Amino acid sequence: MNYTSTNSPQRGARLWRWVFLAAGVVGLAEILPLYFSEVKLGLTDPPAVTHPEFYYGFLGVVVAWQIVFIIISRDPVRYRPLFPAIVLEKLLYPIGAFWLYGIGRLHGGGMLIGAVIDLIWLALFTTAWIRTGTR
Repeated sequence: MNYTSTNSPQRGARLWRWVFLAAGVVGLAEILPLYFSEVKLGLTDPPAVTHPEFYYGFLGVVVAWQIVFIIISRDPVRYRPLFPAIVLEKLLYPIGAFWLYGIGRLHGGGMLIGAVIDLIWLALFTTAWIRTGTR
């Protein structure tokens, strides 16, 4: 099979490999320091974390997704069936962040910046989903 055909799901797969690899690496760089920031977070943006099991549980799930992105970067076409879950993963945080901001429960721009960054990844992942599809 000629993988350079315009009808091939492999078309552009190299770009999507880099996109998923970058998403995973950047995500790990953003999240891993939070494992060591619980106390500082409570001091700089009170109140302190009152349910550490939720805090560390959330971090664990996010780290796991970053690893999934790195695995997908090896062969985005092969892992295409995961794309609906990936799109949902990148959509849910911005929805929650903007909703909380809208009702006055989220303060500070840092969380909204993170939500916008997730929307950028969402656009890239959605484009990868479309472009790696079969015709």
